[in-house]
This record gives sequence, structure tokens and C-alpha cells, in this order.
Amino acid sequence: KIGAFAFAASAIRFDSPVASRPRSGLLILAVQHNQSNFQLPIRSNTRITMKLSASSLAFFAAVAAVAPGVSAFAPSTASSRARVTELFATKKVFIDGEAGTTGLQVRDRLGKRKDIEIISPPSELRKDEETRKKFINEADAVILCLPDAASIEASKMVDADNDRTVLIDASTAFRVDDEWTYGFPELSKDQYEAIKKSKRISNPGCYPTGFIGLTRPLVDAGIIPEGTPLTINAISGYSGGGKGLMEIYESGDAEPWGSYGFSLAHKHIPEMAKYSKLGKKPIFQPAVASFDQGMVVSVPLHYAWLKSGTKGKDMHEALVKYYEGSQFIEVMPAGEAEVKEAGLLERGAFLRPDTLKNTNKMQLFVFYNDEEEEALLCARLDNLGKGASGAAVQNLNLALGFEEDAGL
Repeated sequence: KIGAFAFAASAIRFDSPVASRPRSGLLILAVQHNQSNFQLPIRSNTRITMKLSASSLAFFAAVAAVAPGVSAFAPSTASSRARVTELFATKKVFIDGEAGTTGLQVRDRLGKRKDIEIISPPSELRKDEETRKKFINEADAVILCLPDAASIEASKMVDADNDRTVLIDASTAFRVDDEWTYGFPELSKDQYEAIKKSKRISNPGCYPTGFIGLTRPLVDAGIIPEGTPLTINAISGYSGGGKGLMEIYESGDAEPWGSYGFSLAHKHIPEMAKYSKLGKKPIFQPAVASFDQGMVVSVPLHYAWLKSGTKGKDMHEALVKYYEGSQFIEVMPAGEAEVKEAGLLERGAFLRPDTLKNTNKMQLFVFYNDEEEEALLCARLDNLGKGASGAAVQNLNLALGFEEDAGL
């Protein structure tokens, strides 16, 4: 009753003695999932919620619309603003597969946020189908950190009448599925907006993030013609192989460096061809080495493959223009001399792969030799950051209406 009268009076403040010290609060009307909760913050970690009938909600909504003091609902201090944001924005997130490499990193990025409530089943029930289904349908968003088959299974657990829960899948299961939105916000302005509206988002692979990030702008600019047969040379930290490979490397029994993917049918290739807009599958040679996180993705180019008259600076300028204003993708100085001058090469010669460890950043480089008519495009990123968990959190933020860089 106190809450109802206070709201109707529009912006009445109250004092509540907490530990013999008054503390003012604001009355908030929150509408979530077609269910009306009247929330009254009294002190930290305390919340009183009153269910409102439909008629009461209509009355309070009318009062809010016409009350002359409605502007008083805006808090007058930064701390009050933060509390109001928390009340309105708290969302439930379920990480299905939270014990895996990507799942642990996602949880770490979300764990300290006040606008997110991570919901988790008891450890002994993590693989129980009914338990997982319950948590999936309770959550505002679910991040699937699972193998492909398990992700497909989990996606079918969403109730038919549940049009609220957002699924973000970190596997390769849905990356070229047109019914899912590809979760690379920087791909284009349309992609950014599509992710914000989507309920089904497929997280990009780590290697494709680097390759697509380098080539898509040049294809869109007409510098690299569609259908150009490209090659990719890439090296990643061993964490990309999951817990099994991590245990091998950390036991000291692993080779210092190893190339793989000799079937020339790596599972990342289809999304590379599709979202680069090349329409031609590249030859992809990945490798893993004895560092835990980080990667460099390299794409060599002959000028003969490119738009006539293209020089190294043209490619660099196209990338700079494409990613102007991006929070997470940075185009580095052009050419070896400028990169050296900026101190970006170890001992003036080596592009280190683990520099961006534990970030959601990606750096793009254009090395070129106009006399030899050759160029080398390089992307540096954390395979578990912008290549996995960081991207998942970025997509989560967009889909749930948070600031894009929250927790990143």
C-alpha cells in the first residue's frame, strides 16, 4: 500500500532507517516479460516486490503519463542512477557448458556485473536434460558453450511459446544457417542492428574472425574481387584445442609447434567463404604452438589478384575507413617501417601472437611491398577473447540492450 500510494503521488521519496542511518530510495515500476513487478529498493541487497493486477498497472501507467512531477523519478545522484539501472536491467543468463574453456571465460567476464544474474544448476545436474531445459527457458539469454551436436540438441529445448530467450551458440553448428544471425557486429551496420534484434545468434570462429575481419572490407571496396582463391596461414595458442589439448601442452609432453588441418576441410572454412563474400573457399593452414592464448591470422596477396592499380596504402585506407569508430577492432600503422616505429614488433622483427590476451580487441595489419607487388594482411586477437568468449559477451550485450562494451 505504501508503494502504491507513493507511486500514484509520483516521485514521493521515503527514508528507511538502516543501521540507525536514513537512506533515501526511489519507487520503480518495472515491466518485464509481460509480468508487472512493483519494486521498492530499501537498501543494498534488499528488494520488496509486489505483484500488480492488470487494472492497477493501467492506473499507475496513467498516473506516470500525466503526473506533473514525473521528471522527479529521475534520480538526482550518480549512485541512484546506478541503482535504477540495476533494477531495470538485471537479466538472467544461463551458460550451458560453463565448465569448458569458453564457458569459464564467459562466466569470468559476466561474474562481477550487477546487471547480469548467472543462473546455474547444481554440478551433478548440468547434463540432465530436464534441468537444462528448465534453465534454458527461465533465462533471458543462454550462451551455448558446447560441441556441435549438443548445441543442436539444446536449441530444441526452447519451448514453442518462448519468444523471449536469446540463444548465443559458440559452436560451428549454426554459423552458416540463414535462420541464425552471424555474431560479428563489425561486419556491417546492418549486421550490428540484426544482432540487436535477433533471438538466435551464432558466434564466429576464432580463425574466421581474423580472416573475415581482414578480407570483407576489401571485397566490399572492390579491391579483392569475389571468387579470388586465397590462402590463410594462422597460428593459435593451445587453449583453442580445449581442455584435452591444454592438458597435453601443460604436461610438457607436446611438440613446440604443430601444423594441422591436412584434410583441407577444416570446419571454419564454410563461414570464411560466406561472410568474407568471396564465395570461394580459401586454402586454410592452421597451426598451434606452446603458448596458451592468442593468435595471428595471415593472408598473403599478389597485386595481380587485386583491382588494377591497387597499392598497399589503398588496402590500409579501406580498412581504416571500414572500422572507423569501432570499439574493438583497430587498424594499426601501415607497412613494416611504420609498425616498427610504433614498437609493435618484438625486437623489431616479430609479430607476437599473445599481446591481446584476455581482451576483446583485434588488431589488423597491412604489410606491403609495392615494388614486388605483394602484400600480407595480418590479424592479431585472443582466440578465447574476440575469438570466443569476448565475442559472445559482446553479442549478449547487444541482444539484451546493454552497452556494447559492458564487461569487456
